[in-house]
Amino acid sequence: MTAIKIRNYRWIIVSLLFAATTINYLDRQIIGLLKPILEKEFDWSETDFARIVMAFTAAYAIGLLFFGWLIDKIGTKVGYPATVIFWSIAGMLHALAKGAFGFGIARVGLGLGEAGNYPAAVKTVAEWFPKKERALATGLFNAGTSIGVVVALLIVPWILVHFGWQEVFWITGGLGFVWLIFWLWLYDVPARQKRLSKEEYEYIVSGQEPEQAETNNVSWIRLFTFPQTWAYITGKGLIDPIYWFFLFWLPSYFASTFNLDLKKPSLELMLIYTATTIGSISGGWFSSLLIKRGWETVKARKTVLLAFAFLELSVILIQFAGDVWVAVGLISFAVALHQAWATNVFTLPSDLFPKQAVSSVVGIGGMAGAVGGILFPMLVGSLLDSYKATGNLAGGYNILFTICGFTYLVAWLIIHLLTRKSKKLTLEDLG
Repeated sequence: MTAIKIRNYRWIIVSLLFAATTINYLDRQIIGLLKPILEKEFDWSETDFARIVMAFTAAYAIGLLFFGWLIDKIGTKVGYPATVIFWSIAGMLHALAKGAFGFGIARVGLGLGEAGNYPAAVKTVAEWFPKKERALATGLFNAGTSIGVVVALLIVPWILVHFGWQEVFWITGGLGFVWLIFWLWLYDVPARQKRLSKEEYEYIVSGQEPEQAETNNVSWIRLFTFPQTWAYITGKGLIDPIYWFFLFWLPSYFASTFNLDLKKPSLELMLIYTATTIGSISGGWFSSLLIKRGWETVKARKTVLLAFAFLELSVILIQFAGDVWVAVGLISFAVALHQAWATNVFTLPSDLFPKQAVSSVVGIGGMAGAVGGILFPMLVGSLLDSYKATGNLAGGYNILFTICGFTYLVAWLIIHLLTRKSKKLTLEDLG
């Protein structure tokens, strides 16, 4: 039987990536929402929680290297579901933890598995989209980071009311297996996808770099010799820890500063994380628009990154917010800008490297972000514990917001210097 051809099938693929990313961040965010409850039950300090976060990020760093390599080796069709199954099982096993050490072990498993999402998703976009649409496609699937958090804000309080914190992990962990059904039904690479029309296939291929001989023998050591790799490492290593700070500590910040009750759905936090969706999609749309108007690809990316870096300085003003809704407005703007920045950084590997090396580069850069995510929580936990001891916890958060505000400009400057003379690399360059 001939398969029915579906118009714009590539956007169905984006919906699968969006769903996986949503589940990824839903599972990741739960620990932050349950933090006040688990702190009381297990008598955690801020430093204890920081160590649990560090266990996740350390495993995430290792997982990025492994899954980046694995997905370039075995492809997205098999590699993507493998990582989703891994993290879903690890997420469910949190329910068996009996203390900080047990949660740390569970977070290691979750970090290892969740690390595969971005290498797989970015490689899928590189396979399924012409260059001029990649930033928009990336922005759309990356919006799942915020939707996942919003979903968590809705369903975690409901599960807590009707069951308990253990059931939160069992129920949310099972969602990855629902996604698996749709992936196996709908996905294949463009050249083998029978539902893809000839016209759409030609449109996708015509907007990509010329096909080269298929090989996966990309030298990782050689990747580290190119400034393009280090530009991506910088964009991830300095900025990823900031979003993880927003992800894991914002619920606690609002609970301690504005007495927010996290056992109920929080409109304040929902608005903040919904704003990241707007930033993710608009950031990708902006650079894609410049490219369609004739701008050179990397120049377009760096121009929007610089604009977002300057605007991100506004996060410093949070320390002057005496009203909860002023704080919500400023933080919403800050996280939206972060996602706009992140969307454009995510496209750099597909802009600068051949498809056969994209997942490896994404894995290397993601590892750098995870290493930063290991170090930054050490500062966060120590600083907040010291300020909590003086009865001025808000002062610690103010210092952290100031650090966050200036880091984007520093990252942009380094990226700019490393990519002033960059060109699209070929497999021959990487051999």
